Amino acid sequence: MNKFGHPCLAAAAALLTACTAGPNYQVPDAPQGAQAPFASQVATAETGDLAADRWWHLYHDERLDRYLDEAFAANTDLKAAEANLSAARAILEGVKSERYPATKAEAGGIYGRDPVTDEILGIVGHAPENTWIFDALLDVSYEVDLFGHVRRSVEAARADATANAAARDAVKITVAAETARAYAQICALGEQLSAAQHSLDIVQHEADITVQRHEAGANSEFDVVRAEGLVAQIRAGIPPLAGQRRAAVYQLTALLGRTPAHAPDDATACILPPQLDALIPVGDGAALLKRRPDIRQSERRLAGATARIGVATADLYPRISLTGFYGGVSATFTDLASHDARAWGIGPSISWSFPNQSLPRARIRQARAAEAAALANFDGSVLQALKETEQSLATYAAELERREALSDAQTKARRAFELAHDQFINGAVSNLDLLSAEQVLVAVDASVAVSDTALVQDQIAVFKALGGGWN
Repeated sequence: MNKFGHPCLAAAAALLTACTAGPNYQVPDAPQGAQAPFASQVATAETGDLAADRWWHLYHDERLDRYLDEAFAANTDLKAAEANLSAARAILEGVKSERYPATKAEAGGIYGRDPVTDEILGIVGHAPENTWIFDALLDVSYEVDLFGHVRRSVEAARADATANAAARDAVKITVAAETARAYAQICALGEQLSAAQHSLDIVQHEADITVQRHEAGANSEFDVVRAEGLVAQIRAGIPPLAGQRRAAVYQLTALLGRTPAHAPDDATACILPPQLDALIPVGDGAALLKRRPDIRQSERRLAGATARIGVATADLYPRISLTGFYGGVSATFTDLASHDARAWGIGPSISWSFPNQSLPRARIRQARAAEAAALANFDGSVLQALKETEQSLATYAAELERREALSDAQTKARRAFELAHDQFINGAVSNLDLLSAEQVLVAVDASVAVSDTALVQDQIAVFKALGGGWN
């Protein structure tokens, strides 16, 4: 049996569908190669598994998890995005109501002269007079959506609502990444401070030995001044690091929705950047296109623009409405409900911009231009997402190689310093040789700490580019 229950109803439904103005939307194809595996993926650092929603859990850092939960609850940009989504959904509900009859109840009374009443009084031989007119009416109107004006309007409003949902999800991605960045920066600067303090302890110890040897007549004052100069140089690098770390704390404070007076000072207990204990799941291009909210937002904007072509096209044709009213009209309030006061009416109405259709046709051209712009924006968002992901993966892979090389250099610099120190004590090398070994070790230790900072920031950039941070 036909699902419409009657052949005539089925035919009517098919006719209405066929008369829907404007193009039917289809999701555009992605550029060739967009769904392939990432070219910059490194097997030793990433896996093809689907990217994680709450990627920060991969660090297994309870403090970081707590900060992210607080940031999501407090972030003002996210609250604004939620409000915009609520507004778009309210607009959708309003547009959907146009599919049903509109009703309006009115009641009132007015005192004065009415031309129609005066004419009736004149016919029956009475002079015109001031009278009361009371009325209580229920008006009903229903637009017969023959050409899809309402249906296309609903499509456009629904696309706008889902686009706003995607915009909210994009804000979540930013909140997650920026909060994790601020926390990781605090931890990484803690490592840099520790490395700088350790270097200061080393050069201070060697400077003390140089002073003692000078007092014993084993070296010159020049050697002492040179060793103490290195101590002063290392000490001078510590305050800027401390200042940067405090600034990072205030950055995190703002992301958590707190005032500086309530800064999360417990974050300074972290002195090592968060560490991953597994490969980063990155998926592939196909998963990225489905996951990134900015792509989904662009696609929904395109869907809305396509639907608005139908809205504009429907204005070329007549808009047919059925209207009616029922109630009572009387010169006395007590007779308002009587049979003689009864008033009613029903009938169709047609509104059509014809024959001058310059304005609706101009609106169609405007809608088609908006669709073309939305399509270009969609293609651009796909290319942007792929570019950002490949760039972040390439940068991360390069920093991993650099960190590995620095680790090897650090091991050799530490061994070289130990040998120089022992030989200096035994008089086999000069103070300049020891000072050079110190400088190399200090520089390499600082470079390792800076690389650790860059590494965790590059990891976060990868997670952000993959579109993680929303469910």
